[in-house]
Amino acid sequence: MGIRHRHILDMASLAAADIRTILDTAVRMKEISTRPIKKVPTLRGKTVVQFFYEPSTRTKSSFDIAAKRLSADSLSFSKATSSVVKGETLLDTVQNIEAMQPDVIIIRHPSAGAPHFLTRHCKAWVINAGDGMHAHPTQALLDLMTVREKLGHLKGLNILIVGDIAHSRVARSNIIGFQKMGARVTVCGPPTMMPLGIEQLGAAVAPSLDEALGGADVIMMLRIQKERQKRFLMPDEREYAAVFGLNLERLQGASPDVLIMHPGPMNRGVEIDPEVADGPYSVILDQVTNGVAVRMALLYLVLGGK
Repeated sequence: MGIRHRHILDMASLAAADIRTILDTAVRMKEISTRPIKKVPTLRGKTVVQFFYEPSTRTKSSFDIAAKRLSADSLSFSKATSSVVKGETLLDTVQNIEAMQPDVIIIRHPSAGAPHFLTRHCKAWVINAGDGMHAHPTQALLDLMTVREKLGHLKGLNILIVGDIAHSRVARSNIIGFQKMGARVTVCGPPTMMPLGIEQLGAAVAPSLDEALGGADVIMMLRIQKERQKRFLMPDEREYAAVFGLNLERLQGASPDVLIMHPGPMNRGVEIDPEVADGPYSVILDQVTNGVAVRMALLYLVLGGK
């Protein structure tokens, strides 16, 4: 079966059945990337347009690889090389892209709600690649895939998300996504980086990182979103690392089979030490690999695959 919503805007709009369908499809798509010839004709003749108002390495490149492996035509725009720098509005840009008759538009935008805006003004299917501090559904889906792949299930797991929760669209999407699949989510970070009302999303708030580590099956470290903070919300990076950074010594308090995750980009030595990021518990590069598979699955399902 397919998915109920052809636009992929946030985790809140995806039912648990939709998420399972996406993850199961991604497992099959991942096999394509292991072949000597990493390409199938599934989406031949389809056009995928990426429009990124913000910098991106992993998300943008993995969408591009995903489209190419399914034989879709892929075209990318960035804010710096588009008419936005000349004063063109988002609506004008969308209407011009729509005139090229794309099948899917993938957008990353600094304003929350921009992908939803697109759905009201274009016929193409829209995939949200990150909007402001609101949502990053494809990141949450690849995180869910990685955990399920490594631990065999999601229901009943304890997920700990650590860092700048207030400014993180990844945190919000993962809180919603993991809970929909039956996991429990705890967040931990400086009080100045913890949003008011976070408990309303169903997440518990840990008083300290050391107290929270012991019961976690998965630890997801987040970077400090300096570009979204009007001022640095800790005295300095050294103090942040001392209180909320994950190092080898602190990791001794975690479960011996814990998974360490990070959506990237990492600030090594701040929220995570290199020995942890590159250590045996880390699945950070698995997340990147699974990002291609999940985005292949989404393109396939959005364009009518079953």
